[in-house]
Order: sequence, then structure tokens, then C-alpha cells
Amino acid sequence: MQILVAITGASGSLYAQRLLDNIDSRQHQMHVVLSQYAQAVIAEELPGGLRLPSGVKTHGLKSMNAPFASGSNPIDAMVVIPCSMGTLGRIAHGLSEDVLLRAADVTLKERKKLILVPRETPLSLVHVKNFELLLQAGAIILPANPSFYMRPQTIEQVVDTVVARVLDHLGLPQQLVKRWQEEKD
Repeated sequence: MQILVAITGASGSLYAQRLLDNIDSRQHQMHVVLSQYAQAVIAEELPGGLRLPSGVKTHGLKSMNAPFASGSNPIDAMVVIPCSMGTLGRIAHGLSEDVLLRAADVTLKERKKLILVPRETPLSLVHVKNFELLLQAGAIILPANPSFYMRPQTIEQVVDTVVARVLDHLGLPQQLVKRWQEEKD
């Protein structure tokens, strides 16, 4: 698969890091693009910075020469993780002033998989209406709402409960969390 991971300035850089850590870049062509404010949040939240796996291609936000900026060369899937409400709103309304937004627009119009992982609370009616527009357009809204069934012991384990769901929706294998089991007799 050809996968684009977009990282915005919403809090939750660890979600992006754990997703990158758990996609095999030897089996999948990986691309990364960061929003304008993502670097500042990454510097606050990931003291060692963002660790990119070997072979991952990065793209400048203003570079419209990235292959996935055109419908003639769409990616298979795009994940915006974490996704700020500003980015989500711009995607919902078809704004494409940079390569991140253009790639999301192309992903939707070409009917490829677009997974948005918003990390915001509380939600306003504007946010909910933007969710509605994106769901109608075919996007997957996968909020960064962790689960606690498996009793995570670390922040990374809490984050992994969301990342596992992202991997599920990408159709990729995951070993991060156990599956919910049927009741035993």
C-alpha cells in the first residue's frame, strides 16, 4: 500500500509516532507531511523528536509536486493523526491551500481511504457539522478516544488502543492490543 500520514498541530503527537512505529515501511510506501504548527507540538510532546522509520519520504507542506497531490496518482490511504479541528474543517469544506489539504481532497474525490483522528473536547456544533460533511463524503472519523478494557499501564499502551483501530481500518495487521473475546461458558 501507499500510505500518507499527515500530522497536524493538535495535541497527540504520540499517536502519529506509534502509527509510524507500527507500519512496516519495507512492505508499504510511506509518506509523511506535517502541518505548519505540527513541529511546535512535536517539540513539546516528543522530547526526542519524531522518529521516522527507514524509507519514509517526507514532503514540504507547500510542495504541490508530491505525487499524491494529483488525482492521477492517488495514494491508497491517508491518515491525519492527530487531526486538529482547523484542519478537519478545511478538509470538510474542500480547501486545498497546501499539500496536506490537497492530498485529503484528492483522497476523498478518488474514493480512497481517508482516516481522520481528531483529538478535541468538547465539541461544538461546527465540529459536529464538519464531521457530518466528512462522513457523507466517505471519510472515516476515528476520534482519539482510548479504551481501557485491557488495563493499559503506560501512556504508550493507552495510545496504542487508538492506533490499533487505525491499523484495523487501514487493513493492516496489529499486535498492539488483544481482541475483545467472547464470554467463556
